[in-house]
Amino acid sequence: MAKNQRYTNALHISVTAPRDIKSGDPVRVGSICGVAQIDAKSGEKVTVWLDGSYDLTVTGAIASEGMPVYITSAGALNTTAAGNFLFGVALGTKAAAAGPVEVAPIGYTTQTAAGV
Repeated sequence: MAKNQRYTNALHISVTAPRDIKSGDPVRVGSICGVAQIDAKSGEKVTVWLDGSYDLTVTGAIASEGMPVYITSAGALNTTAAGNFLFGVALGTKAAAAGPVEVAPIGYTTQTAAGV
């Protein structure tokens, strides 16, 4: 067995919080997208789960399951690709106002901000 292994599947990891984070907040750190499991101040370590699905507040209409959900640099979720990063996919539908919808984070990705 490798003695240098840190995580078995690397789906529940610890990263440095890019801003003050509350448990349940969507988090993007570089190419990592997930949901915080604990509170953390900016610069502290925060446990982030990259798998599962979560009821998260998203701004913008979601007409069908599987639509992309984007994250802003401030950590807000919306349906606007331009200038934002893909965070995950919607597992439900909702009207245009900000409101909860089930979202599955994408975990690891290589991307740049859309429309930049």
